[in-house]
Amino acid sequence: MKNATEERWIAANLDHSTEWYASRIAFLEQFMGEERRATLRRALDGRTDYVAVCLENTFHPQNASAIMRTCEAFGVQNIHTIQEHCKFNPNINIVRGTDKWIDLHSYGSTTDAIASLKSKGYRIVATSPHANDRTPESFDVAAGPFALVFGTEQEGISEQVSAAADEFIRIPMCGLVESLNVSVSAAVLLYTMTGRIRSEVSDWGLDEHRRQLTLWKWYMESVRDSINILEKYFDK
Repeated sequence: MKNATEERWIAANLDHSTEWYASRIAFLEQFMGEERRATLRRALDGRTDYVAVCLENTFHPQNASAIMRTCEAFGVQNIHTIQEHCKFNPNINIVRGTDKWIDLHSYGSTTDAIASLKSKGYRIVATSPHANDRTPESFDVAAGPFALVFGTEQEGISEQVSAAADEFIRIPMCGLVESLNVSVSAAVLLYTMTGRIRSEVSDWGLDEHRRQLTLWKWYMESVRDSINILEKYFDK
């Protein structure tokens, strides 16, 4: 895990050209084994910005951790966290390093998060158990990028999310319970819907600039003393 200084250095270099990242990736490759390089590039091929996850005031560290691992497992690159009432605080023993491979965005309010997601072109899809909502099978994944919004463990999505939502989605159940644990819901929805976008949407993968930026960040995480190495051989 990078320390705060290293994280700030990386954050300060997130707005360069595709060529800027590609040149540094090529240089850092000499410090990595072939198998490691192949593993990262294979994971990159499965990454998507087409679907994002937004977590509104997720309280329990176990749920935060499980959702993070699920996103990484199914190639969802972006998690947006609303921390208006409680801190998003995953358990490092459960996350087990998967936080290094995804992009985490935080907001101080639901209003800010929704505005940011909509400005990026996402449909706001609120998860709820309402009977007339879309299901993972009936939801139109090809209509455009979407952000799945999961509410807090106790109350579910807030009235703000409900009012701002473009669509709602539920997981059909045949038992007596009305809803699933939030981390279980995320796993079910992401398994189904990431599979569908890969088969029904032609441009679900990262564009070339996002690929190079993401791979650069992964290489920075993978190569020891990567910042000093790059600063020695490249101009800032």
